[in-house]
Amino acid sequence: INRAISSVKNYFKYLANNNFIKKDPTKNIIPPKQNKKLPTTLTVEEINTILSVFDLNKKNDVRDKAIISVLYSCGIRVSELINLNLTSLFMDEEIIKIFGKGNKERIVPIGSIAKSDLLYYIDNIRPMYARKSNSKGVLFLSNRGLQISRKTVWNIIKNAVLKSGIDKNISPHTFRHSFATHLLEGGAGLRVVQELLGHSSISTTQIYTYLDQTYLKEIHKQYH
Repeated sequence: INRAISSVKNYFKYLANNNFIKKDPTKNIIPPKQNKKLPTTLTVEEINTILSVFDLNKKNDVRDKAIISVLYSCGIRVSELINLNLTSLFMDEEIIKIFGKGNKERIVPIGSIAKSDLLYYIDNIRPMYARKSNSKGVLFLSNRGLQISRKTVWNIIKNAVLKSGIDKNISPHTFRHSFATHLLEGGAGLRVVQELLGHSSISTTQIYTYLDQTYLKEIHKQYH
């Protein structure tokens, strides 16, 4: 409905501006308000439950756990994750260099648990994949030794969530939403979260302030 109204209003606005008509008959039409669809997020306990399903005696599980750890710890997009190279990592400084939308570069910290998971994968498992092909320094590799695909990351998360028993519609982006929400719940400023997420406009980041208010209301109800 809003798309149709927008088209009609812009058409008549054009006619009025170019003197084809004297009066815009759509000027007082107010489009219906749309409810903002809030993104799905996970609690810290649910994140830990998902990470606990992996069997670290299996090489794929070591890689898959590192993938989910990095998605949550750094709040990066799945496209940014699959394009990470070994040269993107600065483990001593505990930071990762990300190339986001429009090839914009940003630096994000990596948490101690994700760092540990990532180093274990790099030292013990990645060489097994890398021997199968020319990996070109790509961080996360497929079973054939090539850059892991978005679809594979989706399937990794789908299988992990299934094993965890969590009944939520979870995608790679859910970990990014959870990262931002947990930062705000912990007292981080909106500008800081904007920088870490790589949003060009703070209006994109503001969705998480509503999520944070929802969390505060839940806490208030629980204890009052």
